[in-house]
Parts: sequence; C-alpha cells; structure tokens
Amino acid sequence: MKQIYKRFLSGSCIHSRQWVLLLCAIIFSVSPAFSQTGKTIKGTVTDEKNEPLPGVSVVVAGTTVGVMTDIKGNYSLNVSGENAVLKFTSIGYTSKEVRVGTNTTINVNMLPDAKQLKDVVVIGYGTSSKKDVTGAITSVKAEDFNAGVLTTPAELLQGKVAGLNITKSGDPNKQPATILRGPSTFREGAAQEPFYVIDGVPGASIDLLAPADIESIDVLKDASSTAIYGSRASNGVIIVTTKKSKTGQTRLSYSAYGAMEKVSKTIDMLTADELRKYLADNGVKPLAKPIDDDGSNTNWQDLALKTSYSQNHNLSYGGAGTNSDYGASVNYYKNNGVLKNTDLERTVFKGYINQRFFDDRLKLGLSLTNSVTKKNDVFQAQVLPGMLFYLPTVSPYNPDGSYKENLTRTGSGPLNPLSLIDNNFTKTDNNKTLINGVVQVDILKGLRFTLSGSTQKDQNNINTYLNSKSGLAIGANGVANRSAYNSTTNVAEAYLNYDRDFGLHSIKLLGGYSYQQDRTNDGFGVQTQGFSNDNLTYNNLFLSNPTSLAQIQFNQNYISTLRLISYYGRVQYKYNDKYLLQASLREDGSSAFGLNERHGYFPAVSAGWRIISEKFMESLPVISDLKLRAGYGVSGNSLGFDAFTAQLIYGIPPGGGKFLSNGNITNPIGPVRNENLDLKWESTSTTNIGLDFGLLNNRLTGSVDYYIKKTSDLIYTYQVSTTQYFYPFFTTNVGRIKNSGIEVVLNAVPVKSQSFTWRTSFNVSHNKNIVESISNTKFPIDYIQTAQLGGKGQSSLSSQIIQPGYAVGTYNLWHYVGKNENGVSTYQKADGSIIASQPLSTDQRIAGSAQPKFVYGWSNTFIYKNFDFNFLVRGVTGNKILNGTLASLNNPADAKIQNIPRFTLGESFKDVNAYLMSDRFLESGAYLRLDNATLGYTIRPNLKTIKSVRLYLSGNNIFIITNYRGIDPEINIGGLTPGIDNKDFYPKTRTLSVGITASF
Repeated sequence: MKQIYKRFLSGSCIHSRQWVLLLCAIIFSVSPAFSQTGKTIKGTVTDEKNEPLPGVSVVVAGTTVGVMTDIKGNYSLNVSGENAVLKFTSIGYTSKEVRVGTNTTINVNMLPDAKQLKDVVVIGYGTSSKKDVTGAITSVKAEDFNAGVLTTPAELLQGKVAGLNITKSGDPNKQPATILRGPSTFREGAAQEPFYVIDGVPGASIDLLAPADIESIDVLKDASSTAIYGSRASNGVIIVTTKKSKTGQTRLSYSAYGAMEKVSKTIDMLTADELRKYLADNGVKPLAKPIDDDGSNTNWQDLALKTSYSQNHNLSYGGAGTNSDYGASVNYYKNNGVLKNTDLERTVFKGYINQRFFDDRLKLGLSLTNSVTKKNDVFQAQVLPGMLFYLPTVSPYNPDGSYKENLTRTGSGPLNPLSLIDNNFTKTDNNKTLINGVVQVDILKGLRFTLSGSTQKDQNNINTYLNSKSGLAIGANGVANRSAYNSTTNVAEAYLNYDRDFGLHSIKLLGGYSYQQDRTNDGFGVQTQGFSNDNLTYNNLFLSNPTSLAQIQFNQNYISTLRLISYYGRVQYKYNDKYLLQASLREDGSSAFGLNERHGYFPAVSAGWRIISEKFMESLPVISDLKLRAGYGVSGNSLGFDAFTAQLIYGIPPGGGKFLSNGNITNPIGPVRNENLDLKWESTSTTNIGLDFGLLNNRLTGSVDYYIKKTSDLIYTYQVSTTQYFYPFFTTNVGRIKNSGIEVVLNAVPVKSQSFTWRTSFNVSHNKNIVESISNTKFPIDYIQTAQLGGKGQSSLSSQIIQPGYAVGTYNLWHYVGKNENGVSTYQKADGSIIASQPLSTDQRIAGSAQPKFVYGWSNTFIYKNFDFNFLVRGVTGNKILNGTLASLNNPADAKIQNIPRFTLGESFKDVNAYLMSDRFLESGAYLRLDNATLGYTIRPNLKTIKSVRLYLSGNNIFIITNYRGIDPEINIGGLTPGIDNKDFYPKTRTLSVGITASF
C-alpha cells in the first residue's frame, strides 16, 4: 500500500490514464476481495530487455482484485480458481492477458507499445497527449533521427519535419542554417533561427548536447503553440528532451562510429597543359618563365583538400529507484574536415540527479552539462577561391622548400593556396557550461509548483596569427590577434500546473513568472604585429614590436546586460474526449527596446474537434482517427539584440582615425547609434488550420496544415539626414513580410508481420514569401539592394533586391541575350537595346527567387528479424541559385594570370564580358539527394550482462540528382542573401561510417 501511495503522488508526466490506473490500484489494494479463498499466484514481470518492470497493474479480469509489481517486478495475489484471467497493464507497454489454469507462478514479458510511446508531445512548460494537441507540433523520437557525421544536433531533423529547412555545409566549423516556414525578418544570424528549449531551460545552447543523449525533439511551428514563449518564438520553438532512467532500471550504454569523408565533387578546372594550349590557340604569348610557368602541372584542389577521418564516442550510464534517478554521460567528437587545417573537436560532459522526498511530494533535481570545443580554421575567403584561380603551371614550392609566390600578380586568386593554409590560421576555444536546478512540490491533488533556476556560461577565445611569410601581411613580421569574450545567461522560472478531470471535463491550467538576464561581450580583443620570429605565434603579445600606434588595434565591443521579465498563463480544456480548447497569454518586458515600447503581449487561442469520437464515425471503420484543429496566435522576435539597440551610444565613428590633442594621440569619439524611444520587437501573427487523420487502424496516418504567417514592425536600419539625427543611420520598425503555405505529412506501415516490418514517412511543404512593405511616410524607400558580390568592375553592384511584392532573396540581374558575331556576350538595357559592353546598374531586372517552392523528405525503415535498413531521400525544387563562382571563373582574357574552368573552353577568347554577373549564371537549385542509408544488425544475447549490441554501416550524401553546375545545390537559404554561391563554398562531402551501439 505504501508503494502504491508513493507512486500515486509522484511523476511529473503522468497522464489521465495513469491516474485512473493508479486510483484503481489503490481501491483494489484495500478491497475485501483479498480475503477470498482460492490459491495465490506469484510471478515476475519484465520488459523487452528482460529487466524487472515495476509499477505494472496486475488485475483479475472482471473483478476488483489487483496489485502492482514492486521495484523488482514481483507480484503476488489471490485468485478464485483456475478459470481466472490475469490482466497485465502498464503505461507505454502492450497489455497482456493470461489464464491461470493450474499455474501457481506466472512470469510475463511485456513489450513497448510504440503508439503510446509516441503519443507524448512536449509543449511549453508541460506535456500533452498527441491526440489532445491543437497546434502544429511535430515530434521526432530518437529512433527516427538521422545517422552519420553530424556537426550539431539540429541536423538530426534534416528532412524529417515538414516546413523545416536545414541547410548543412561541408565545413565542420559552420552551423547549419535553420529556417522554419520561411524568412520573417530582415536581420541576420540568431534573428532567423528557431528558439531552443533544452530540458525546460529556455535559450540553452544546442551545442551543449550530444546526439546520443537526446530522447526526443518537438518542433512547435505555429504561434498558437509558440506564443507561450512570447518575444523569442516567431521563428518557431524546438524543444529537446534528453534521455532519463526508467524506474527500477539501471543502464549502461556505449556507442561509437568511425567515418571517412571525401569531397563529393570539385570544379573541373583546366590542367596546366590544357591552359598552355588554350593560350597558344588564342595567340597569347607564353606565361612568364619560371615565375608563372615552371613546367609543372599542379592540381591545387587536390593539394588543398584531403580525405577526412572522423570519430564519435558516447558513454552513458544511469539508474532509477523508488525515490531517485541519476545519470551521467561523456561524448567525444572529432571531425577533421576535408580542407587542410580545418577541424572540430568537441567533448561534452553531462550529469544529473533527481531525488524525491515526503512520499514523492517533493522532488529536487540538479543537472550539469559542460561542452568544450576546439576549432581550427584557415582564411577560407582567400583559400577557397585561390585553389580554383591559382595558375596550375607552377609548383607549390621553390627549390629551397619555401612556397612559390608571385606577389606582383593580380587577379582573383593571386596567392599560393598552400601558403595561405600553412602561414595563416585561426584557433577557437569555446567552453560552455549549463547548470540547472529544479524544485517540484505537489501541493494538492493535481496542483504542482515548479521552481527552476539555470546559469549558462559561454567563454569564447579566438586566436589568429599571420606569420612572417604570409602573403596577407607582407612586411608585417607576423600579425597576431587575440580576443576573449564571456557571455552569461541566468534564468529563473516559477510556475504552477493544475491538472484535473471532472467527469467528462478535463482541465489543465498553467501560470508562471520568468526572469532572464544576458550579459554578453564581457572581454577584450587586441591586434599587434612585428615579431622577431614566428615560434610563439599569438602567444606573448608583449614581444611584438609595432613601429606605429596604428599597428595596435583594439576590437570595438560593448559589454551588454539585457533583462527579460515575463508573466504567462495557459488554459487547456477538453470535453468528453471530443472538444478541445487552448488559450494562452504572455507578457514580456525587455530592456533591449525603446523606453516607450518595452512591454509586449502575446496571446494565442486554438481549438480542436476529435471527429473520430463522434457516434456517426462508428459507421466508418476504415477511419481510425480524425481531428480538426485551428489556431491563431502572436509571437515576437527579440533575438539578436543587445541592451543598446535603442539607445544613443558613443564610440569611434566609421573611418575615424587617431589625432593629436595637446600633443597626445587620441581616439575620436562620436555617436555610433541613434536613440529610438519607440523601437519594439517584431511581431508575427499566425493562423493555422490542420487536419490529423488515421486510416486502417492507423496503419496510415498523416496531417495537413495550412498557415498564414504575417510579420509586422520589421526592424531595419535606414539612412537618415544628419541634420535631424546625430548618426546617419537609424534603426526602427517599418516593414511587413507574409509567409503562407501548406504542409503535408504521411506515415504508413505497409507491411507488418512477425518477422518483417516496413515503415515509411513522407513530408512535403510549400511556402510563399512576400515582402509587403519596407517603408512608411517617415522613412520612404522603394527598395533595398543586397548581395554585393564584388568581382572585376562590379565592386558596388548588388545582385539581389528587397522590394514590396517580391520574396526575400529576389535576384536583380542584367539580362543576358547571347553572343554577337564576334563571340562577345551581349545584354539588354532597360530601354530594350542590346549592347556588347557592361550595362549600368539601372539596367538590372527581376530574375527569379532563391526561395524554394517545395521542400520534401521521404524516409523508410525495413526490419527483418535482427536486420534493419533505413534510408532518407530529401530535396527542394522551385528555387534559383546564382552561380557567382562560375561567373567569376569564366574570364577568358584573364587566363594568362589565373586558371579557368573547362566550361570556359566553349567561350570566345575575345569575350570581355563573359564574367559579368548576369542571369546567364542563374540556375535551377532543385535537387533530389539520397542523404542517408544505414544497414544494421542487432544481437540480443541471452545474458544478464549484455542486453543488446547493434552494428551498422551508414553512408551520407550517397548521390544527388541536379542540373546545377556548381559544387552542390544545397546553398544557404537563410539571411538576407539566400541562394548565393560566390567563391567561398566549402566542398560538400560523401561519408562512409561504421558504428556500434551496445547496452549493458
């Protein structure tokens, strides 16, 4: 009875079915039926891993006689006779019934119920049954995550969530761009990313997690779901839940993989002999010997790139008893990168403990996570174009072993790529620590109080050195830059949950308070030069010998302390398991905005109708689930701001140099930002209508969502007159963006037998992005020009435009109309005339968009006995990519100072316009990629010491179908300049990995 009572009062995620089950168990335990005559049945209940399963309800069918299994899975109860039937039930497991017969001992092994396990969805400050969700939420469990070499846990979701577009780079040091339901801001970086919540900690860094430690990821898409997080949720919310121990079990697991990565594609450049022949065929005198042609045939891409070997190891253990649960893990990850001298090394430590007191009415929890990351990088902006442009007719080295250079050569790649790699480097050390404490008190039946506090520290040290042989710092005798910055985030949350059922009525109430303080840029950065040797690189800056004060530079940064104080509430109501209603309201107050606009309100309301529960659905047995839902809400975007965004601040004005003041060298000081008392957060309102369905006993399930997402008060920095303002730029709210689209998800189990199962899932989404406004009467502008890509004679030319009526990422280019009789590229001017020379910027025209029309993913899992095989196909269609790399390379006249691609062999040597950034180089970005395929075999030895061992072979980026002529069509579609491939695209890789997962 004591154990039953404890279980009745414990557990933060117990659903209504569990309450009913436990209530019945209490009634059964005090029932006089125990006094009946008959025989006693004993036994043990175990799970799928043959571990004892506590808390299982064992009931004599048709009676009120029942008990629950103890911590060791044992039970004992009286039955009336041999005809009695025992029913075994437990949340998350398939029920079993066993006839007693002549047995006195009945042992039962229970298997997980996949449907029940997947039925729990994490929402803000709580959980919900999937059937009761009224918003657009997608839940992805660990068994459905992507496999392979992953730089960040966000890549686990690639191709798995409709409307979520994750663009991965081949660069191990670069975060993927994550866009949910289209761009909704004019700002870059964090302002475009979803908001992360990890184990209830809002704003926690995703880099603190090892993929093997994640149990599930829930993606909240629409504002009716995200508004509970207020001003940080307009780009969606991603809630991550890490693995915890189950009651009565101990676990020890180890997983590891080793991977080999190779460049999947390179640009086909001319060999040295082909370049010499091309120049000779076009009457160009031979390259200067030996400085530009020493008889070599050098493939710079082969020399700058390499085969990469990566590894990942994860060791975790944990356990749970009647009053506590605990666990710890360590993860080591190393990705060496395919570009020489680029790599990423990360170690993550995690530990947690939860203890329950006073018959489980009080729960105390503490978790600690530490992530140590080391990055090595090169100056990619010079190396990547250099390995394409640099002449193949010279060798990398002089006879004495030094790098061969021609520092007088002009062009797009004038420096030796290997010299750039070896004589310049950047090292980054990042240390993140998250400490989180939780107190939960069950005050009354159904009423729970939660108090949590967390602190996250992020220490970032960046060290750069250009040595005395660097072509980027000629004559400087070494240039060193050191910077060290610390950021701290403190969060306190206090909230009450009240969950009760009253007959046909069910109600869940939430009310809470949140306090957050972010202190960023606490540190310094300094650059100096002039070292006697390169042995100490960036260490011991005091040994530098700058010849002038101008050679010592300090980084300009402001220490910022930002506070966010919030109040929030939510009500969820359900009647008769048919009609669902949810409403929430959050008030946020932020010090980032103007004094007149520091508070904002973010309401949301949604409703659902479980049509399947209506009586008229009984005549349609083919339909096993049907729910209609609709919601409207408002969320905000305050991500990426500091405490001075709306304030008048002083600093060193742009272009300001030091001057003499009373004989002293002094920095100039002037306004660098204007005050805006009315600056407020961007506001996004979303209307979402969805339909969830299941057919054929849920062998086929799916959902359809239609949404309209409107963002107003977009923040942009406008140029203003200095007769009205201190500073010539003013940050304010003006613009509006609209995203609208449809998302379709289908899940099916076409085959399910005792030995073979096939599961398949397909999702596709369509989003239409439109800029509705970028100005008002006070700040009137017609358009904003973006994407200044540079290039010969095009340094101030923009290739994209933000203009009302068009999408973010709309191209604005010269129109190419072909070659004239001399083989020279011709272009159409604004007046319709055709010219064979470089047009003006006023001759540019709208030429397409970088925004995809459709994003899709298709995953399949096949299980045959102990074998499993799964693969993922994903892709996009309807988008355009500006192949700026090919345009820059396509310069026949410069073949005497730089290499050209094989593509240029089809050009006339007289074409002096071939390189111009026109719509000739605007290409389809559509692709279909077999992104991952994994074959595994699981061994389940009948041993107490080993539960299971799984061996697998996995491949990533196996093949791609595309018409794009560049390295890879998966170009970053985030930010204000999406879809641009411009000489700095880190090569994509093809990966083969071998791994093991073992549970003990």
